Amino acid sequence: MLGRLNHVAIAVKDAEKAAKIYAGAFGAEISGAVPLPEHGVITVFVTLPNTKIEFIQPLGEASPIAKFVERNADGGIHHICYDVPDIIAARDRLIKEGARVLGDGVPRIGAHGKPVLFFHPKDFSGALVEIEQA
Repeated sequence: MLGRLNHVAIAVKDAEKAAKIYAGAFGAEISGAVPLPEHGVITVFVTLPNTKIEFIQPLGEASPIAKFVERNADGGIHHICYDVPDIIAARDRLIKEGARVLGDGVPRIGAHGKPVLFFHPKDFSGALVEIEQA
């Protein structure tokens, strides 16, 4: 059911500044900053040979990650994202296995223009899990 690791998301105060560290240190390719008002974040992606790092920064005080960044002033890993071939089938299977989907369970369009869903970290050993339609 799970595909490859799509990305690891790190929540920070300044996504562009954080991504530039990877560009300088590792010669990684970085995307431009993209505001996602429907998710309350600004994203910048760092492309690595085998996956991506997504830097997310709060978009306003009402951002769902604002408190996380406040508690983790230097930044911190926020979530991990996996590709799935069929997001609805994956959602239904995860729910059947006892995982709790966050929100209303209806996929929303994520940073890559594809449907995404998030699952409660208490159901995945403390890790917030995102699935993305491959």
